[in-house]
Amino acid sequence: MSALSHVPQADTGTSRPRPAAGLSASPGRLARLRRTNPLGALGGLVWLAIVLVPVYWVVVTSLRTREGFFDANPLALPTHPTLDNYRQVLDNDFTHYLWNSVVVTAGATLLTLAVSFLAAYAIVRGTSRALRWAFSVFLLGLAIPLQATIIPVYYLIAKAQMYDTLAAIVLPSAAFAIPITVIILVNFLRDIPDELYESMRADGAGHWRMLWSLALPLSRPALITVTIYDALNVWNGFLFPLILTQSPDKRVLPLFVWGFQGEFTVNVPAVLAAVVLSTMPILALYIVGRRQLISGLTAGFGK
Repeated sequence: MSALSHVPQADTGTSRPRPAAGLSASPGRLARLRRTNPLGALGGLVWLAIVLVPVYWVVVTSLRTREGFFDANPLALPTHPTLDNYRQVLDNDFTHYLWNSVVVTAGATLLTLAVSFLAAYAIVRGTSRALRWAFSVFLLGLAIPLQATIIPVYYLIAKAQMYDTLAAIVLPSAAFAIPITVIILVNFLRDIPDELYESMRADGAGHWRMLWSLALPLSRPALITVTIYDALNVWNGFLFPLILTQSPDKRVLPLFVWGFQGEFTVNVPAVLAAVVLSTMPILALYIVGRRQLISGLTAGFGK
């Protein structure tokens, strides 16, 4: 009987009813429904509308004629769109001011990256107490507003005989961008494991070799982050170009838009066309590096 008890019984054709797929998946769907946040979604939509409506209005208005700006609904599409406003902006030597902005932005950003990356590496890998004090000085630089230093900066630039030059904009812009750049790079470099440095040191590599072959490649997300952030601030900078330059040929795009607005006070579509053209280069830079920007901003703050 014990042997027969182990013989598998024949299938009688009947089986236990299986639960429906919808019933088994319902707990997961209920959990997802519980995790939803309707108020957060509504707030996100409201914030999206707050951001997109002004951008939409600027672009649509730049395609209107001067007469259509006063007659039509501000948010309605133009019945007769025109590119005359953009043509008018380009005819006012827009490319020259665009080049000045590119030179100032590239010079200030590259100078900021070079100084900040070397300083961040020295702070992370150095053991001297002076380097700790240096990091505290960089933190202190965040508390100094730019507007409070404009008179000393003007005095130094004038004494250095750099007034009314593009270098007069590059140097102060880089100086005020260095503190936040150093802090971002320091937090990122601290996440690089010490074992990687020790393995390169065991192979006979010095600090310059580790800086170039290890720290620099692994810091690419953070470097792209600070590049976009610093370039955006320098590109939109208005106070330093206004105070430290005087000649029309040394103007950058923010001053050009400001002067264009004074020249065409009533022609609002032409002013907005200048705004659209001036934002296109920095918008393209953001689109190219947006993923690296987000990853670089979140890196180094997870510990």
